[in-house]
Amino acid sequence: MENVVVSIGGSVIVPGNDDHLYLTALANLIAELCEERQVFLVCGGGKVARYYINTGRELGATVHELDDLGIAVTRLNAGLVQLALGDKAVRRVPHTVKDAKLIAQSGKVVVMGGTVPGHTTDAVSAMLAEEVHAIRIVNATSVDAAYTADPKKLKEARRLHRISFKELHDLVNKGEHGAGPSGIFDRLGADIALKHRIPIYIVNGRNLEELRKAILGLDVEGTYVGD
Repeated sequence: MENVVVSIGGSVIVPGNDDHLYLTALANLIAELCEERQVFLVCGGGKVARYYINTGRELGATVHELDDLGIAVTRLNAGLVQLALGDKAVRRVPHTVKDAKLIAQSGKVVVMGGTVPGHTTDAVSAMLAEEVHAIRIVNATSVDAAYTADPKKLKEARRLHRISFKELHDLVNKGEHGAGPSGIFDRLGADIALKHRIPIYIVNGRNLEELRKAILGLDVEGTYVGD
């Protein structure tokens, strides 16, 4: 059975826009697809995590403490997705990628959040994909594709439909490190995908048809990363 890892952003899970309806539809889609493949869902923290991180920073928290706050939110989001999946979810949120592999059950979905300080959920999804020998990573985000820059900030940002592992690596190795980053993909995750040649699909997670195609490995309107 094929293993597929889906990294789903917190801004996709709970943006405050009929989230219960979206989560129900997402659960129905994943439940259908997991009959023929093993699906692992890694949930991000989104704006809720960033709120805690920003507030904690103002209170003088260390980067390690800020990461712990963000991880807690990702696991809370994972619990919400588990509720939506019901019996189709493995009823435990693993805290490591090795544990996620161990608790995997045929026909059920493993749902997790972050793991340790310093690793974003994109990085976790890549490490999990390496651990379970996944055939692809689906990055379900709040944008419709990868761009050369943030399209919300730069009108000249160019949309990317298909790029190589090296091009993704070069694209994400810009800017500054720090707790609570928000970009097209994590640097460590891009490094892992490059090293192990794990294709990445970057799609709008709220577009369930795009998400379905990405999980199945079909052509998408978003971005395909691979050789």
